Amino acid sequence: MEREIKVGKIYKHFKGNLYIVTDIVLDCETTDMNNPKKIVIYKALYGEGLTWGRSYDSFAGLVDHEKYPLVKQKYRFEEVENVL
Repeated sequence: MEREIKVGKIYKHFKGNLYIVTDIVLDCETTDMNNPKKIVIYKALYGEGLTWGRSYDSFAGLVDHEKYPLVKQKYRFEEVENVL
């Protein structure tokens, strides 16, 4: 089952920065238009506040603990409460 990523919620990247999910869109380059790939659009809550896009699967995916063995966070992005 796919993790639910929620528009309007704040997520912490496993490296520590915070982002707000502003939208979830469909990829027009998807080869199977009956099952289009989703892209998460998210805005940095630091620095210049850049807006980014990442595949839904990657955004919702697990941290690569072989590459980052010291990271405690389970998922690449995890929802956080009451941070602002």
